[in-house]
Amino acid sequence: MRYLSIPAMLIVTLPALGNAPDRELRCEEIKQEIRIVQSKMRAGYTRAEGEKLRARLRKLRALRAKACR
Repeated sequence: MRYLSIPAMLIVTLPALGNAPDRELRCEEIKQEIRIVQSKMRAGYTRAEGEKLRARLRKLRALRAKACR
């Protein structure tokens, strides 16, 4: 459950960013969070954890699609 706090900040702050360097930084942060979630998935998980990780990954990928244009 700890891993949800940082990405939650990403969701809240994403629309507030306007200039290119900030957008690029946000994009890299999202990509890093995707790598972290994928790493946790490779390490193994329970069914409930897997469902949460997959849901988080879907949300992060949607964020990446919007933020990394």
